[in-house]
Amino acid sequence: MARAVSVGIIGTGAVGASVAISTLHAGVAQTLLLHDLRTAVAEGEAMDLADGGPFYPPAGVRSADLDALLSTDALVIAAGRNGRPGESRLDLLRDNVVAVRQLGGRLRDYAGVAIVVSNPVDVLTFELARAAGLPHERVLGTGTMLDTARLRHAVGAALAIDPRSVHAQVVGEHGDSEVALWSTATAGGIPLREWPTWTPALEEQLTASVRTAAYEIIKRKGVTNHAIGLVTAALLKAVLRGEDRVLTVSRVQDGAAGLRDVALSLPAVVGAGGAARVMTPVMSTDEQRRLERSAEILRGALTALA
Repeated sequence: MARAVSVGIIGTGAVGASVAISTLHAGVAQTLLLHDLRTAVAEGEAMDLADGGPFYPPAGVRSADLDALLSTDALVIAAGRNGRPGESRLDLLRDNVVAVRQLGGRLRDYAGVAIVVSNPVDVLTFELARAAGLPHERVLGTGTMLDTARLRHAVGAALAIDPRSVHAQVVGEHGDSEVALWSTATAGGIPLREWPTWTPALEEQLTASVRTAAYEIIKRKGVTNHAIGLVTAALLKAVLRGEDRVLTVSRVQDGAAGLRDVALSLPAVVGAGGAARVMTPVMSTDEQRRLERSAEILRGALTALA
C-alpha cells in the first residue's frame, strides 16, 4: 500500500485558499494541513474545504499548528500580505521577509520540499533557503511558472491556437525585470518569429501584457490568487509524483547560466526531492544580458536587506 502523502500550507488568505482547493482537486495529497496566525480563519477554511470532500479525490483537511506541518512531505508558504495597486513585488519585501526568516529557523530539520508562493518570491526563496540551511534544490519558489503560463496563453490567443501548443519561457525575476525568451519560442514546432503573422511590435505588446498582468488584476480585484493556486498545485504534483518535469521555478542558483548567490527562475527538472538539475536555456546575447540584469536587481534587493 502506498504511503500517504501530506502537504502543509502556511497562510490561508486568498492565495493560500486557492492553493488549497487546487491541490485538493489535483489529488496529490491524502492529508492537507492548514496553518495561519489567525487560527479561526485556518479552521474555517479547513471546514469549508472538508465539506466539499465528495467532489475531489479522497483527502483529509484540517487546521494544525506549525509543529504538525513540519512533518509534511511538502510545505507551501503563502503567508504575508499581498501587493497593493501601483506597488511592485519588491515593495512587499520588508513586510514579508521577517516572517520568512523566522520560519526558516523552524525548518532547519525539515525533510520535505519547501515551496514559496509569497512575493517577492525570488528574494523570499533566497532568504528561506539561507535561514533554513536546506539544500538549494529543496527550497523552491513558484517563480516564473505563472509568467510562462501567461506568455503561452497570450501567444495562443494572438495566433488563435491552443496555448498548450506554444513552447515559450519566461526566466529571471518574477517581476518587472523578467525575460521572455522569444528567440527560442515555438508554436507547433515552428519558431514564433517565422510565423507569417508575427511581428516585433506584437512581441513587445505581449511582453508588456505578461509583465503587467498582475498589476492589472490587482487594480480590479485587489489580489491575484486563482492562477497561482493552479500553478502551485502543478508544482506540488511534479514534486510529489516524481514527474521530472521541466518547469521555470525559482531557486538559489549554483552556476547555471553563470549565476550564483541569487534566487531566480531558470528551467529545471522538478521531481522527487525538488529541482536538482537546473538548465541553461539557449538565449540571444540580448536575452543573456537582460537575465544578468535581472539577477543584479535581485541581488540589490538582498543587499538592501543586509
